[in-house]
Amino acid sequence: MQITDINNSQNIESASILNKAKGRGSSILSVITANPKFTFGLSVVVFFVLVAIFAPILTPYDPDAILVTGAHAPTAAHILGTTGLGQDVFAQLVYGARITLIVSFSAAIGSTLLQIIFGLTSAYFSGIVDDVLTMITNIFLVLPGLPLAIVFASLASGVSSSSKEVVIALVLLFTSWSYGARVLRSQTLSLKERDFISASRASGETSLRIVFAEILPNELALVAATFVGTFVYAIGSEVALEFLGLGDVTRSTWGVMLYWAENGSALLTGQWWLFIPPGLCVALLCASLTFINFGIDELANPRLRREPKLKVNKKQKAVA
Repeated sequence: MQITDINNSQNIESASILNKAKGRGSSILSVITANPKFTFGLSVVVFFVLVAIFAPILTPYDPDAILVTGAHAPTAAHILGTTGLGQDVFAQLVYGARITLIVSFSAAIGSTLLQIIFGLTSAYFSGIVDDVLTMITNIFLVLPGLPLAIVFASLASGVSSSSKEVVIALVLLFTSWSYGARVLRSQTLSLKERDFISASRASGETSLRIVFAEILPNELALVAATFVGTFVYAIGSEVALEFLGLGDVTRSTWGVMLYWAENGSALLTGQWWLFIPPGLCVALLCASLTFINFGIDELANPRLRREPKLKVNKKQKAVA
C-alpha cells in the first residue's frame, strides 16, 4: 500500500510556483536593467508619478492659496519662490504634475486602443472593411494634428472648467491615432501571411481570436513604442494648449504655469523661477519617454542591441 504525503506534495508545488514567480520577476528585472536608456527613462517617469501621487506630503501649501504679497525669489520657506499672486511655485509644480500626467496618459491610452482596432482590423479582414478603415485613417493622417487640436479646444472653450481637461484629452486622442494605426496595419499585413496564422485558420479559430490572441502578442513591442511616442506627443500638445490659454487657467498645471509666466512677462522681468521649473519638467519627462522608446527598440530588435565587450588580457593578445 502506497502512502502519499499530501502536505509535503502541496508544499513542493507551492514552492515550485514561488520559484517560477521569482524567476520570472528576476528575468523581467534583468531585461529592464540591461538597457541603460530604458532604465534611465523608466526611473524618471516613475519619479514624476511618485511626485504626483505624494504631492500633499511633499509640500504643506495649497497650490492656489495666496501666501505672500507679490512674486518672490526662492527662499527657505518657498524653495522655488512664489508667483505674482503670492502662490507657492513648488506646490503648483508637484500638484500640476497630476493633471498633466492624467490627461496625457488618458489620451495616449485611448489613442493606442484606436490604433490597435483600426490597424489590426483593417489589415486582417481586408476587402471593404480595409477600404473603409484605411480611408478614415488616411483622412486623419493628412490633417495637421496640433493646429486641429487648437481649433477643437478653442471651439470647446465655453464648457465648464471641470470639463476642459476631458475635452483636451479627447482632442489629443482623436488627433494622434492615425500614424500608429498605419504602422500597425503594415506590420499586420506581413504577419497574417505567416504559417502560424494559416494553422490557426485551419484549426477553426475565430477571426477575433486570431487578431487579438495570435497577431497582437507578436506586435506588443511595436504597440509599446507607438504608445510611448503618443504619450510624448500628448504631453507636449497638452502643455502647448494650456500655454495658449485653451485649458482651465484657474487650475495649476505645467502648461498653466507657463501661461501665467508669459502673461506676467516673467522672462523680461528676470523671474526665472516662474518658467524654468515647469519647462524643465516637461523637457525631462519627454526626454525620459524618448529614452524608453529607444530602449524598447533595442530590446525588440536584436540588431540594435549592444553586445558586451569581452575583456582580453595581454597574454591572450600575444598568443593571438
